Amino acid sequence: MRGWWQEIAGLVLPSPCTGCGLGRSVLCEECRARLCGRRPRQVRPDPVPPGLPPVFAAAPYAAGVRSVLLAHKERGALGLAEPLGAALAGAVQAAGIPGGGRDGWAGRGPLLLVPVPSARRAVAGRGHDACRRVALAAARALRGAGVPARMAAVLRLRRAVADQAELDARERWANVAGAMGAVRDAGRVWRDGGPVVLVDDLMTTGASLAEAARAVGVSGGRTVAAAVVAAAPRAFENNRN
Repeated sequence: MRGWWQEIAGLVLPSPCTGCGLGRSVLCEECRARLCGRRPRQVRPDPVPPGLPPVFAAAPYAAGVRSVLLAHKERGALGLAEPLGAALAGAVQAAGIPGGGRDGWAGRGPLLLVPVPSARRAVAGRGHDACRRVALAAARALRGAGVPARMAAVLRLRRAVADQAELDARERWANVAGAMGAVRDAGRVWRDGGPVVLVDDLMTTGASLAEAARAVGVSGGRTVAAAVVAAAPRAFENNRN
């Protein structure tokens, strides 16, 4: 409910850019370019958690990008889902998954964007599932570019996990290890769909993405890559060629 009222207010009342605080639009052109205008690239945390698939990110988690992600997730700025989805779609395309294009994936179904699940309590507190909303926007952007894709929210948290903000990399791995599982009909989703790309808004240590890949594999799916809107700046530095 909170997010709905904020979205309506944003349409009626002029508001400053969520990235830089200037201008009179939800996202100014400069901040949109910071989010979507650079070439997405492969990133790598250090240390790399076991089972982490190749990860591609649209932008470093810094400055205006951080503000945009927080405004969407924590403050219900739902109008940001479209540019965030465009950035995520770019990261998916950067993965270079073979078999893509207007003719599908070698006779199989659409590319499956599988969002990393959020805790029910967090979703209820925010009034929306930020990762799922951005994944939906990314799937729309990919279809608009001629790539058959759909969002498949088939992963769930099977047990409570602690807030990871104050945990280091190894503590995060332990916190989420074995915490995710797939819904009952996940096998049908894997059979009917194409390649699986895990998606999230942010990667720091990669622990959640690695656990999501494990959950997909246990349920019979196969993750070929992961894509995020933003990654910790160090992850960009770690993967410099």
